[in-house]
Amino acid sequence: MSVAPANRRYRVWYRPMAARDRDEEHRVATPLELLFDLCFVVAVGQAAGELHHALSDNHVGHGVLSFLLVFFAIWWGWVNFTWFASAFDTDDGPYRLLTFVQIGGALVVAAGVSRAFADDFTVIVIGYVLMRLAMVAQWLRAAASEPECRPTALRFAAGITVVQAGWVARIAVPESWLLPSFLVLAAAEMLVPVWAERPAPTRWHRHHIAERYGLFTLIVLGETVFGATNAVREAIDTGHDLLDLVLLALAGLVLVFAMWWLYFDQPGHQRLAQFRQGFAWGYGHYLIFTSAAAVGVGIEVALDRMTGAAHTPGLVAALATTLPVAVFLVSVWLLHVGPRNECRPIAIAFPLAAVLVLAASLTPVPVYLTALIAAALVATTVIAAHGEPVSD
Repeated sequence: MSVAPANRRYRVWYRPMAARDRDEEHRVATPLELLFDLCFVVAVGQAAGELHHALSDNHVGHGVLSFLLVFFAIWWGWVNFTWFASAFDTDDGPYRLLTFVQIGGALVVAAGVSRAFADDFTVIVIGYVLMRLAMVAQWLRAAASEPECRPTALRFAAGITVVQAGWVARIAVPESWLLPSFLVLAAAEMLVPVWAERPAPTRWHRHHIAERYGLFTLIVLGETVFGATNAVREAIDTGHDLLDLVLLALAGLVLVFAMWWLYFDQPGHQRLAQFRQGFAWGYGHYLIFTSAAAVGVGIEVALDRMTGAAHTPGLVAALATTLPVAVFLVSVWLLHVGPRNECRPIAIAFPLAAVLVLAASLTPVPVYLTALIAAALVATTVIAAHGEPVSD
């Protein structure tokens, strides 16, 4: 009788890492996953803030490129944890501790964002490699505990380790090699899962994955609201016209609300099931996440231009909002709605709205028109679907 309590305590501290059931009922995000997401908010906010400064100072090309590179490190660290957790989350002591290491790596990445925008990626590489090596430890543990998944887990561990050696070596390459080497290593990172999954695909849970991606979408949309709110507050503090600020803030809110509606209007898990092994759906969300985060930056740039704090030309300032909104609409159309959606008005309305949003860049009021177009697209989806979700 005295062995049972001790055994229960042992099982709380350590459980064999067996693959989870694809059809497990009531599978939802865990408190640890929510903590993981919360810490990634810091990195997303830092990246968006640096992009805002770059655009306001008219360093457009360098700022956008730096943002895309930095966001890859944030996004890919989050993606790998999310899909692994969907398949192997044991929620025991070692799993939690290794997740804490990944969180620490994400915070190091956040600390290195400003230096990365000055072309020094050393701190980001340190944090990123820390996250990825913790992921290697998780895969090795899965290989030791789950014989059926061992070949896949070992491939993941080996592939990730080799690519991390490449990231470390990249620190020492000449400046002219920085972008080409990044593109090669980023492609290698994304090819590792494709190669590793060949022996036996991991048992990720599509409802769980759809929920996790939805939660990260909320994070980037939340950053948009936070950034725009801060910009409005600063403008009010400096004594600028309140009515203009309120109207621009309202247009920003309409955009956020419309983006939320359009993303969550269709059940994500249904569309995910139609993508072979989930790679296109999962990887394609890089565009959704980056564009959603950049919309808030565009609102801030518009506010800066309104108050005279930005040196950005009018067309560039307009595109800071309209371009990410257009990318978001096209990405949601491809991943969540489907170009061959059985409801033709919806299938046609998304790309048409994206074109109209880009055209709004040439008008004197691009943000207001973009908000109006997004709201009209929401109304179109509601009316065309008669309130019912429509799948491809």
